[in-house]
Amino acid sequence: MIRTAALSLALSLLATSALAQEPIDPARLSSITKVLASDEFQGRSPGTPGEAKTIEYLVKEFKALGLEPAGDAGAYTQEVPLLHTALKDGTESFALDLNGKRRVLVRNADVTATTLRPVDKVAIEKAPLVFVGYGVTAPERGWDDFKGVDLTGKVAVFLINDPDFEAQTGEPVAGKFGGQAATYYARWTYKFEEAARRGAIGALIIHEAPGAGYGWSTVQASNGEGFDIVRADPAKEKVLLQGWLSGEAGRELLAAAGQDFDALKIKARRADFRPVPLAGASFSASYGLTHDQIVSRNVIGKITGAKLPNESVMFAAHWDAYGVGAPDAQGRTVRPGALDDAIGVAGTMEIARAFKAGPAPARTLVFAAWTAEERGLLGSEYYGVNPTVPLETMAANLTMDVLQPNGLAKDVVLIGAGQNALEDMLAKAAAAQGRTVTPDAHPERALFYRADHFSLARKGVPVLLLMGLGGGADLVNGGREAGDRWVTEYTAKAYHTTGDAWSADWDLRGAAQDVALFYEIGKELAAGGAWPNWKDGSEFKPVRDASAAKRR
Repeated sequence: MIRTAALSLALSLLATSALAQEPIDPARLSSITKVLASDEFQGRSPGTPGEAKTIEYLVKEFKALGLEPAGDAGAYTQEVPLLHTALKDGTESFALDLNGKRRVLVRNADVTATTLRPVDKVAIEKAPLVFVGYGVTAPERGWDDFKGVDLTGKVAVFLINDPDFEAQTGEPVAGKFGGQAATYYARWTYKFEEAARRGAIGALIIHEAPGAGYGWSTVQASNGEGFDIVRADPAKEKVLLQGWLSGEAGRELLAAAGQDFDALKIKARRADFRPVPLAGASFSASYGLTHDQIVSRNVIGKITGAKLPNESVMFAAHWDAYGVGAPDAQGRTVRPGALDDAIGVAGTMEIARAFKAGPAPARTLVFAAWTAEERGLLGSEYYGVNPTVPLETMAANLTMDVLQPNGLAKDVVLIGAGQNALEDMLAKAAAAQGRTVTPDAHPERALFYRADHFSLARKGVPVLLLMGLGGGADLVNGGREAGDRWVTEYTAKAYHTTGDAWSADWDLRGAAQDVALFYEIGKELAAGGAWPNWKDGSEFKPVRDASAAKRR
């Protein structure tokens, strides 16, 4: 007993000593998160007084850290014009005409709809419906679901997820898109974008919980409200109506058109699949729409590289949360977003502090706090279109979004395994801490495509994401079981609610070690010379390869 106790004490002292050498301070992570998650910041919703308070705080802190401004025209902020739309309650009607019989669709029960164009009214009258399978165009995988079919003026009907999500062993498509590990083609955002590129007037996805990664209640949550960046020609990039059909309504539609849902899914898993016009079926919708513009802000600072100032490494997180909502059982209305993602902002600031305490990097280091992540990754998307440093010579984007507050872990969870060479650098940095890398336990949830790093990936920048929701960490205290239990409880009780609050009971030593991994990777990249690339088969590799001539 005495020997065991002595050994435990020795191990504890060793761990404490090791942590003392870490560049990232758990106490500072906690104090920054506590400030941003306080009621004073009103849940940090874009376009509210809470945003103004948040921007003021972040700019002050970036200045105090000694960062140079890297926003618009010598400022620390980058203005992000946002379009906000909302369906007018009581004005809506939705229906399917099926072989001469009208099937009224009940909003939020049978169908959801959002419009991301600045129009006063949406009116679609008996538009033809075309089933497009998974709606994927992936030349690098030899896949095209559309086969040149003209969708102008029509409503495209999609399946959710990838063509191989439900593939059986022996089917040619099995493994072609990653199986249970979703690619971008699995995401609803991709499907709506593809419908717009094809000239469709509308796009409807048939909901299935396994393929979507969430139930119908999540689909309903937007309740007809939408956000987008302000676009020069929104009609070119957005369909007039985008939404979902419930699984029951989708099956009913296909059956009325003489099609069997399950049989069509099997056909859609073949490379020779062709779109199926739904004979005798059409879709109608009518509703009023309110729309306005708000100007939100990204906050961006930098440390200019001493030798290679036109090459960069970016560290980023999102500052926004869900603002003020209806009172919960305790009467709380502020949804503070402590772990999602005030702590990521704290991690970004801690990395900046650590770099400022050391020698000047060879490459420029960029530190970003994005707006409107919760509205669809909009702040980072706007930056991807309007970068303040060249993206072709950005070596990496390292993003933090939800860090676990449960103490030290034996591993770090990797979101999006198999994408790029930054994963090898993560494994090396983790090994130096005596830790391992565990792939995301739920790749079907497509978390890799649901955080701000994705906006930079779409532009070809190699990215890496730290996110505590991809499966529980193997905690020193409690193991994987305790890590999984925390993910389940946080997701059910706190995520996007008033419950995501700062706590004095947190143990942020593990979060600090995770942030330190990015610091160590950043140090290696900041020295110059390394250009991590996407791995063969990644949908982002062709984008990066197209700009290869601009890198040394």
